[in-house]
Amino acid sequence: MFLSILLGVFAGTITGLVPGIHINLVGVFLVSLSVSLLSNTNPIFLIIFIASMAIAHTFMDFIPSIFLGCPDTDTQLSILPGHEMLKEGNGYEAVRLTSLGGLYAVFILLIIAFPISSLISTIYEGIHSIMFWILLSVSFLLVFQEKNKFPTIFVFLISGILGLCVLNLNIKEPLLPLLTGLFGSSLLITSIRDKIEIPQQTINEPRCNKLKPLLGSIIASPICGFLPGLGSGQAAVLANTISKVDKKGFLFLIGATNVLVMGLSFVSLYAISKTRTGAAAAIQEIIGILSWKTLLILLIAVLISGIISFFLTKHLTKYFSQKMHKINYSSLSIIILIFLAIITIIFSGFLGLLVLIASTLTGIFCNSLPVKKTHMMGCLLIPTIIYYGLKLI
Repeated sequence: MFLSILLGVFAGTITGLVPGIHINLVGVFLVSLSVSLLSNTNPIFLIIFIASMAIAHTFMDFIPSIFLGCPDTDTQLSILPGHEMLKEGNGYEAVRLTSLGGLYAVFILLIIAFPISSLISTIYEGIHSIMFWILLSVSFLLVFQEKNKFPTIFVFLISGILGLCVLNLNIKEPLLPLLTGLFGSSLLITSIRDKIEIPQQTINEPRCNKLKPLLGSIIASPICGFLPGLGSGQAAVLANTISKVDKKGFLFLIGATNVLVMGLSFVSLYAISKTRTGAAAAIQEIIGILSWKTLLILLIAVLISGIISFFLTKHLTKYFSQKMHKINYSSLSIIILIFLAIITIIFSGFLGLLVLIASTLTGIFCNSLPVKKTHMMGCLLIPTIIYYGLKLI
C-alpha cells in the first residue's frame, strides 16, 4: 500500500509539472490497463495509486501555473496573484502558500469526510430534483457579484456556447483542447506578446492569516464537491466571497480548496455514487461502489501523499526559483505551446487541434476584458445547466 502511495506521488508529480498532461488522462490509461495488463493486481492498490496521484498533482500543479503561466482548471485563479508575486521575485512564497493550504486541507478532510458524507447522502435526492435552480443561482451569484457585469455576462455566455459546441463534437477527450486553450495557451501567448522577464527570486517562507481562508474553503468546497459542473475555481470564488482575504490569503485559500474538492469527490463517490473528478471516475470504473472501509483507506492515502507532496513541492519550488531567472521565458512559452499542440493531436486528433485554436482565441479575447478568468468556466456550467433544464421539461 505504501509503495502504491509512493508511485502515485511520483506519477502525480510528473502530471503536475508537465503542462497538458492531466491526471484524467492517466486515470483513463490506468482503467484500460486494469482490464488487461493489471488484471491480477489487487484493485485496492490501483485506487490508492490514483488517489495519491490526484493529491500530488493538486500540490505540484501550482508550480507550472505560477512559474510558467500554464494552469489547468484547478489552478487558473492562482495566475493573477501568483504571477504578480513572481514578477516581484516572490514566486517561491506564492507556491509555498498554495502547498501550505493543501497541507492544512488534508488534515481537515480526514475530520469532515464522514460527517459530510452522512449529511449529503440524506439530502442529495431532494437537492438533485432542484439541481437546475441551484446551478442557476450559483452562476448568478458568481456573475453578479462582479463590478463589470456586462463583460462578465458576455465572457460567461461566450465560453458556455463554446463549451456546448465542443462537448457535442465527436472527439476524444474534448475537455483537453477546450480547457487548455481557454486557460493555458491563451495566457502563454499573452506572456510572449508582453515579453515578460522573470527577475531573480528570493526564498521567503510564507506568512498569512490562515483562519479566514480555511473557514471559506470548508464552507464552499463541499458545495462544489457535490454539485455537477462546479469545480475548484468556483469553490475558490465562493470561498473568497465568504472570507474576504488578501493576495497571500487567496493563494492559501486556493491550495486548500483544490485539495478539499478533490478529496470530497471520493466522499461523493461513497455517499451518493456520483463522480465529480476524473480521478473519482477512474476509481469507480476499477472498484465500483466504495465501502466505508475503502473510503477510510483512501483518506489515509490522501493524508500520507499530501504530507509527502508538501515537502516535495517545497524542494522543487526552491529549485525552480533558483533557475527561473536564467531561462528565456518567451522561448520556453513557445516550446510549451508546441508541446500542448502535440498532446492535443495525440489525444483528440486534428479536430481537437481546431478546438484548441478556437478556445485559445476565445481565451485571449476574454483575458483582455476586465473579468476574472474563472467566469470562462461557463464552458462547463452552461452545458450542465442546460442538461438539468431539459430534464425539467
